Amino acid sequence: METIKVKRNTKKNSLYSHLKKYGALWLLALPAIILIVMFSYIPMSGLVIVFKKYNFKDGIFGSPWVGLENFKFFFFNFETAWRATKNTIILNVLYTVFGTTAAVALAIMFNEIKNKKVLKVTQSLSIIPYFLSWVIAGGILSAILDYDGGTINSVLTFFGMEKIDFYNEPAYWRVILPIANIWKGAGYSAIIYFATITGFDTSYYESAEVDGATMWQKIRFITIPLLKPTVIILFLLSVGKMLSGDLTMLMSLTNLSPTLMKTTDIIDTFVYRSVMGMGDFTMGSAIGLYQSVFGFILVVFSNWIAGKFDKDYQLF
Repeated sequence: METIKVKRNTKKNSLYSHLKKYGALWLLALPAIILIVMFSYIPMSGLVIVFKKYNFKDGIFGSPWVGLENFKFFFFNFETAWRATKNTIILNVLYTVFGTTAAVALAIMFNEIKNKKVLKVTQSLSIIPYFLSWVIAGGILSAILDYDGGTINSVLTFFGMEKIDFYNEPAYWRVILPIANIWKGAGYSAIIYFATITGFDTSYYESAEVDGATMWQKIRFITIPLLKPTVIILFLLSVGKMLSGDLTMLMSLTNLSPTLMKTTDIIDTFVYRSVMGMGDFTMGSAIGLYQSVFGFILVVFSNWIAGKFDKDYQLF
């Protein structure tokens, strides 16, 4: 009994000494903790709606339980669901791999521009697409790809070549969508990588210059290795969205054309079409939960894999 009493006292003393040492920091973090609990965790109780047959009279918590009934429309329509899941994963992998590569290349290019005016103009031009809506991007894309009067087909016709019907051939969109995604987001992501590069110790570059290293050798042996932890952390964060898609992007660029569904139908567009047809938003919420849980599992697994190579690369 005496031993237990000693242990309890030790815990109390430990908590007291912890609060005495870090109490000011906890007090500083308290408003943020309260906001996160109020707006991020308490609303999660509404997820119970995906297991209920919701009606306005009884509300979320009074509606009858239906178990996994709201998930059936997705998993029982296996062929369409599998096509949507496959397209979502393929497109997100393309976005992540080529988007990250383009952003890192842009950031390294920014770092090599020594003229400040040229650097500011280049950064501004690269980040402008990020602030344009997908609706405007869809209009620009249509002007480029349109069968009658589009830029590409006008050039092909000028050189006596056959026109390409981009809006009736699904295979082209496995390339067009990643290019559009890179065009819109690479400049914004590059700013994050560039900010990281500017924080590197300049003595590494000065020592390399003394040893006669070329620009490409400095990029290869200094910039890229030092940038690797940031790339891995941002990659781990993007893995959590592997089953999510941008519905606005697909609606603006493809108009949800049935002809292009083979390569452009993702989970979000499938749910949108299904829910709009049935008018039951609990089914959309059910698939949203499925995407979130799967994304969380992917993040935990990827984080574990990253830890196998280096503990410093882990998010948690």
